[in-house]
Amino acid sequence: MKELAYLNKFFYKYRFKLLPGAFFVILSNLFAVLPAQVIRLAFDLVTENIALYQLFGGFNRQAIVYKVFANSLLLFGALVLLLALIRGMFLFFMRQTIILTSRHIEFDLKNEIYSHYQQLSLSFYRRNNTGDLMARATEDVGRVRMYIGPAIMYTINTAVLFALTIIAMLSVNTQLTVYCLLPLPILVLSIYKVNRLINVKSEKIQQRLSTLSAFVQETFSGIRVIKSYSREGYVRMGFNAQSENYKQESLDLVKTQALFFPLMLMMVGLSTLITVYVGGLKVISGSITAGNIVEFIVYVNQLTFPITSLGWVTSLIQRGAASQKRINEFLKTNPDIINTTLDSPQIEGNIRLENVSFTYPDTGIKALQNVSFEVKKGSVTAIIGKTGSGKSTIANLLMRMYDVTDGQITIDKHNIKAINLHHYRSQIGFVPQDVFLFSDTIARNIAFGNDVLDMPKVINAAKDAAVYHNIMGFDKKFETLIGERGITLSGGQKQRISIARGIIKQPKILIFDDCLSAVDTQTEEEILKNLNLVMQNKTSIIIAHRISTIKNADNIIVLDNGHVVEQGTHPYLMALKGEYANLFERQQLD
Repeated sequence: MKELAYLNKFFYKYRFKLLPGAFFVILSNLFAVLPAQVIRLAFDLVTENIALYQLFGGFNRQAIVYKVFANSLLLFGALVLLLALIRGMFLFFMRQTIILTSRHIEFDLKNEIYSHYQQLSLSFYRRNNTGDLMARATEDVGRVRMYIGPAIMYTINTAVLFALTIIAMLSVNTQLTVYCLLPLPILVLSIYKVNRLINVKSEKIQQRLSTLSAFVQETFSGIRVIKSYSREGYVRMGFNAQSENYKQESLDLVKTQALFFPLMLMMVGLSTLITVYVGGLKVISGSITAGNIVEFIVYVNQLTFPITSLGWVTSLIQRGAASQKRINEFLKTNPDIINTTLDSPQIEGNIRLENVSFTYPDTGIKALQNVSFEVKKGSVTAIIGKTGSGKSTIANLLMRMYDVTDGQITIDKHNIKAINLHHYRSQIGFVPQDVFLFSDTIARNIAFGNDVLDMPKVINAAKDAAVYHNIMGFDKKFETLIGERGITLSGGQKQRISIARGIIKQPKILIFDDCLSAVDTQTEEEILKNLNLVMQNKTSIIIAHRISTIKNADNIIVLDNGHVVEQGTHPYLMALKGEYANLFERQQLD
């Protein structure tokens, strides 16, 4: 219950819905106990009237006795039916309060998880796979809801019914009550033992389910690679292995529960036998009536469902606890990038890196070491270097996806950590190396950075990114739906739509992270020509592999193994005949 204590704030929030639900539980069980007493009176009436009916055999009064007897039975039957109807009404109210409240809490919990996921840093998503994240927000939340709704409802119902039934039994005969309840300690001990097994097995099942979900998600994301290499059979074998592990864990839990339920039913049956035997002896001695035995049997049978459902409820609680534990692990994860200020200065675009070093926290790889350079407002700065030299790392640091390990980055002489994160990023246009397009229309993908879909701006951005004519070639033009990850577009088209998305909001700073690698040189020249107009009076940083992309930049920074080895204009760097000149010559040969 330690992990489930996290839900207490939701119980407090919806206390005015849960408290009436608990009240309806008490009322419904009160009307569940009363029919046993009515049946006892009816059974005693039958016993007494049979003797009376036989006593008046051959007399006219026998018909009167029969009529009174029949009317009394009809009255008792109608009373039992009425009590059942009233109980059903309160059961309906009980479910309408507690179960509906559980749905509200499920809604709040999912929103809280999703909101927390959005606050977590990029490093978190590199450590955890998407399938596991989805399983915790869906499957685990569903199991927690089963605890909040059915488990709590039936727990309260069982406790109240048990208490009312025991009180009613004690009011009839204390000794017979004690004999009836003798099997209960054995049942309690069995529940305690089995609960521990259920808890362990439930955690294993959830872990297996997360692994299975992650495997399926990864398979569908990489379906083109799988088909290209004809590895469907191999992947299917992997899925079968994962499914088999999940099946075995689930079967182990089912086997445990299969032993549990018959044991409980046996204990309830034993209580019924004890009731009949001990009650029969007391009827013979005259301390109770035959109707009391019937009343006790009804009470014992009333306890059958609560006791048998106890195992199911226990399972729900244990599985809910296991799922909430998994949810808490991520909810207790603090983001590496913390927004500690509301200071939102207007960004001008002067950027300075001072002795910046960075080591990836997940891998320990030193990506940058003592990197220093300055980007002046309105200028175009290019960053070039071999693969793994740290170019994309600089882009991530400027976007503050990560914080520097040493040194500092200043924006207009403000430390980047002292600027409101949302405000800062809203003034940056970022075109990443790995393009991601949403399953939506082309227009909405381009306008993703804006709150309003402004079609004139969308069209202008598409023209600047040299993708307008491609879009107009589609049947539905800008309303064309893009498949997941832009699967219906070519690599170059996706990159250009991503560029249009980056420039549409007219940001103060533009960062292009090798975003022209998938376009041909002619299209590249067209895009750069258009971007020259877009980048006027804006601070622009272009990260590229091809020198043709960045040769006209105001300042070119050459990285090698995380160090700045050269920087200057294209003519200056060529005159140095260093790393930049060697790279240019190799590309010319290619």
